Amino acid sequence: MILRQILRLSSTFSSAVNIHLRRNIGLSAIVFNKAKELDPVQKLFLDKIREYNTKSKQAGGPVDAGPDFQKDMNESLARLQRQYGEGDLTKFPEFKFEEPNFEETPK
Repeated sequence: MILRQILRLSSTFSSAVNIHLRRNIGLSAIVFNKAKELDPVQKLFLDKIREYNTKSKQAGGPVDAGPDFQKDMNESLARLQRQYGEGDLTKFPEFKFEEPNFEETPK
């Protein structure tokens, strides 16, 4: 009887320890991965993204976009303006909401 209770407690304890260790090892793997150097593929990918970002800022738009891209862009904007009305379609719209009137009107 005592042996059963000990085995039951040890199995409960071992499963709790197992879950706790898995969680901590998973978190520590993420921390250690950030602390050490990236693998070459990740480093190459991040370098290309950063390079594209600097080229995009210098060009003021898409990188290596030729005249065909600009022509297609202008045609698409013209089609959208005809379809949805005038306005600058390259900027996010500004919304203006009026405050609701919560005063009771006398009957």
